[in-house]
Amino acid sequence: MYDFTLSDAMSEIMEIKAQYISERSVFVEGARMIPLLKALGATDVDLERIKLVSDDLPKDPTLPFRESRNGRFCFDFENSRVYRLEAQPFALSAEEDFVRHDSGQTRVFEEVGDNLQLNTALQALLVFKSLVFHGVATAHRPKLDYNSPGWICTLFNLRTISTPELQGEPALEGVHSDGVDHTMTTFLGSQNMTPGSAVTFLHDMREKNATRWNETDPELVLGERGHRHFLDTLMVVDHERKHSLSPVEAVDTTRTATRDMLIFFTRKPVLEGHISHPYDSLTAHERLPMTVELPQLQEKVLADAGAFVAQGALR
Repeated sequence: MYDFTLSDAMSEIMEIKAQYISERSVFVEGARMIPLLKALGATDVDLERIKLVSDDLPKDPTLPFRESRNGRFCFDFENSRVYRLEAQPFALSAEEDFVRHDSGQTRVFEEVGDNLQLNTALQALLVFKSLVFHGVATAHRPKLDYNSPGWICTLFNLRTISTPELQGEPALEGVHSDGVDHTMTTFLGSQNMTPGSAVTFLHDMREKNATRWNETDPELVLGERGHRHFLDTLMVVDHERKHSLSPVEAVDTTRTATRDMLIFFTRKPVLEGHISHPYDSLTAHERLPMTVELPQLQEKVLADAGAFVAQGALR
């Protein structure tokens, strides 16, 4: 592995973006992500630090086997920046293809702090996601404002925990979508977790919501991916592919097993009548400010990636 220049990274991201456009999902192995993120500003020190950021997570508001924090960010392409948004409650509904015991509930998560948002590896992940999804045409969700220039990204830092008494479920809800336009999931690490744990299955939109991962129609399974190595990253066009996950299983069943992830939910701002309309502020966070510049290269990357698809380079 060698260090990428920014030009190297942009060329590589062009290929990743082309696959995303063509296949509506893309999995990038951690070994491929590391030089990309370093070219986008991540330092070796922060790459090591981000592995430990999940160690101080508080209890999740509704799931007993999970610890969590979240934070809201705005991709502001008009001003070539991403900035931290003020805290808001969080809700997902059955109308958005999310069927669980807490569907439609207003949940309040403790906020991610500077130890995560000022980490250059996290900031590089935000830049990476912006370059991949910006300008990609997708099926529109109802009650989202596609005329708005901004995009809202809700970041979750999650630890799923299995104990001898409790099974950890990365997706207790079974088959679902995340109520957004673009979902990105990045693996930070695990302890005592079997290699076959927490497999992500991608499903055709015809699959029934809330179906368990092992009870789905095989003809509607479009692929599967396992996050196994540091920074393994999956991006999915969320309103065109549903997904489900298998549980976290322990190698030593007498001890706790954990799985640490970063989840990036990105969508357009909502319109009146959407469940999240009262909680969709675009106001910057006063107590925890953060701004990162975005490369002004998205349109060229999109054009080049589109050319790759048109030529059948990745089909």
